[in-house]
Amino acid sequence: MGRRVRRRWRVGSLFPREGTVLWAGSLALASYPEKTNFPNPLWPVISSSPGGGTGFIGTALTQLLKAKGHEVTLVSRKPGPDRITWDELSASGLPPCDAAVNLAGVNILNPLRRWNEAFQKEVLSSRLETTHMLATAITKAPQPPKAWVLVTGVGVVLGRGGGAISHMLLPFRLGLGGPIGSGHQFFPWIHIGDLAGILAHALEASHVQGVLNGVAPASTTTNADFAQALGAALGRPAFIPLPSTVVQAIFGRERAIMLLEGQKVVPRRTLAAGYQYAFPVLGAALKEVVA
Repeated sequence: MGRRVRRRWRVGSLFPREGTVLWAGSLALASYPEKTNFPNPLWPVISSSPGGGTGFIGTALTQLLKAKGHEVTLVSRKPGPDRITWDELSASGLPPCDAAVNLAGVNILNPLRRWNEAFQKEVLSSRLETTHMLATAITKAPQPPKAWVLVTGVGVVLGRGGGAISHMLLPFRLGLGGPIGSGHQFFPWIHIGDLAGILAHALEASHVQGVLNGVAPASTTTNADFAQALGAALGRPAFIPLPSTVVQAIFGRERAIMLLEGQKVVPRRTLAAGYQYAFPVLGAALKEVVA
């Protein structure tokens, strides 16, 4: 048996903080002509959240890549083992790697932050500045990565210990949960394991290019469907709606639109790329999360 080639990945960007809800977005994969299937083990670099940690999605992706035999390095604001800082990235450039993943952005639907000019600038800068830094590092790299995955948004991410579900569990456990507004709006969602799986698939498969929607294939799920499924998973009723006026008061009119109107998203390219969902059905996904 021949000697395996060790690959290095640099996953550069900010991972969203726990609780991030990015609606109906996509994974954009920029492939270089020489992109090939990456044999194990790979050496990826994954960037961290604004607070310096790996974040909810970043943690899941790191664990999955390591389980596949890949070695992971974080791009973080804080130095540490298997990390490089953003200052080091700017000063010394991108270390040799095979791929880069951009998971930039603070939590746009943080209910504790007012939707004012200062927070709007923070949301934009957390995405644009880190993307620019990573793009610059890739452009200047003597051996640029063979693939760059940019995550511009996904469905509501469901998983243990973080994501949108962490803010919903208490009222639903108390029997106080229910739909948001009318509940008729589409509610794109995805299990954290599948989101990490799509990212890994996009990196490892040579044929994957273009835009992939990071949502589950259950594209007709409404907010009312989600509320009923979460209540069923917890064995609690879920009929008390959250009025639109309350949503607007908490999040502001602009952000409330994301919760009150929703969007139907179908992951056609994700399925066509050959990704096999571990949690394609909402009920099973929620039962795993709350178990």
